Amino acid sequence: MDASRDTGTESHRGGSPYTRSLSKTITKPLQHVALGYGLSLLLMAAAFGLSQAFLHFHLPLPFTSFALCAIAIAFWYAGIRPGIFAAVLAAVLRFFFFEPGLPVISRLIYGLVFAIFAVLMIEATRAKNELEVRVAERTAALNEANQNLRHEIEERKRAEENLRRSETYLREAQGLSHIGSWAFNATGPVYWSEENFRIWGFDPQQGLPRRETILERIHPEDRDNVVMNVRNAVRDGKDASAEFRIVLPNGEVRYIHGVIHPTLNANGELDEVVGTQIDVTERKRAEQEHERLRQLESDLARVERITTMGELTASLAHELNQPIAAAAVDASTCITWLTRERPDVEEATQAATRIVSAATRAAEIISRVRSMFTKGTTEWSLLDVNEVVREIVRLLQSELMRHSISVQMTLGEDLPNIMGDRVQIQQVLMNLIVNSIEAMKELNGRRELAIRSQRGDRQDILVSVSDTGPGLRQGADRIFDAFFTTKPHGTGMGLRISHSIVESHGGRLWAANNSPQGAVFHLSLPAAVDTAL
Repeated sequence: MDASRDTGTESHRGGSPYTRSLSKTITKPLQHVALGYGLSLLLMAAAFGLSQAFLHFHLPLPFTSFALCAIAIAFWYAGIRPGIFAAVLAAVLRFFFFEPGLPVISRLIYGLVFAIFAVLMIEATRAKNELEVRVAERTAALNEANQNLRHEIEERKRAEENLRRSETYLREAQGLSHIGSWAFNATGPVYWSEENFRIWGFDPQQGLPRRETILERIHPEDRDNVVMNVRNAVRDGKDASAEFRIVLPNGEVRYIHGVIHPTLNANGELDEVVGTQIDVTERKRAEQEHERLRQLESDLARVERITTMGELTASLAHELNQPIAAAAVDASTCITWLTRERPDVEEATQAATRIVSAATRAAEIISRVRSMFTKGTTEWSLLDVNEVVREIVRLLQSELMRHSISVQMTLGEDLPNIMGDRVQIQQVLMNLIVNSIEAMKELNGRRELAIRSQRGDRQDILVSVSDTGPGLRQGADRIFDAFFTTKPHGTGMGLRISHSIVESHGGRLWAANNSPQGAVFHLSLPAAVDTAL
């Protein structure tokens, strides 16, 4: 570094290292000491040469002016020390080479002029250097401020872009999920999302709707409940939710699930109430349609039960005739024993007991038949599958005997109970057995019905009903479809309803061909958790 620059920057040594380094860098346009002194020497040589030329042509001697210019240039571009060197060199040249006839004191005065000018130039150079340092510092600070400003602007642009992207994503998400958001304070609504405007049927171009207009669109039957829930939430400062209906100007009714959240300020006072509203109209309509279909299916199941029971009227009448006839015989016997000269009370009592037993049996038969006709709510309870199988076989015994069908029951022991509706499970088993009877009653040959119950592989109970009929024919893959039947007078709903009942119990119902002939239907029902040990 040029040593001459150190003098001009000594007043800044108290500053920071950055300031000192910057000052040295700015005040040294010439990076080498020799260049500074060389420039001073060159300038004085030029002043000396021009002065000699003026003397040669007998012109006024301008050396002092040339020398002062050279000194000023040396100070300005080379620095303080090369400037001082130029001033000394000018004084020496003026003293020894120009106007030697002048008195020594006069020539010393010229030297003093050069010295004074050098001092002035030193101060001027220092002032220039300090000004350059200040300008450089201001420029650096301004550049840094501009850089920070540009960085802040870029960060703000990125934040605004992210905010716009987030708002777009939120708007799209609310549109896809039919969720609107809103906020209101003591004066009324202060914010409504775009989706909330769509849900309520308001025009966003007309601004936020008034509180009175919002209340008018709430269904009259739900309005008081909504207002009460909002007031309670605001009063208690707690979240609340409610489902209600709104009526659009075109008469469309929409179902809304709303959630509200009161927000408090630093003093614990209510600031705003924010919330969301979900349009659950499609879900409600789906639930209503599902309930309608479930009711329709229940009605169809009852019709199917009635149809099936109608086909079994003769068999049931025959089964009822047996206990009634037995009761009549026992009653006649009881009268005979009691009307003797010496009544036999013991025999009469036994006959009366048999009458009670026969009447009880007839009542049980009537009760089972009546339960199959009854329309009521589903009643689930723990069921013994083997007991249900035996009940249905007893109920259909006369029909089986009438068509000379032998029954083989292989019921597993210690089977866990299932949880289900007794009447519906009875209906499924009755439908399967009746289908087997229908398949075998016109058969010339062996007619056998086999019913088996056992544990399944997945903590379930497996019941199979197989016959020796013609088996599954063409269209077997559609036997569980509604209205599909191979019977001349069939409804095509029996197996479909049975399939739905089994599925509603969490089980499965499927069919396959039996070996060597016939068909087999498999019924799988989950075991009850508390008994499947």
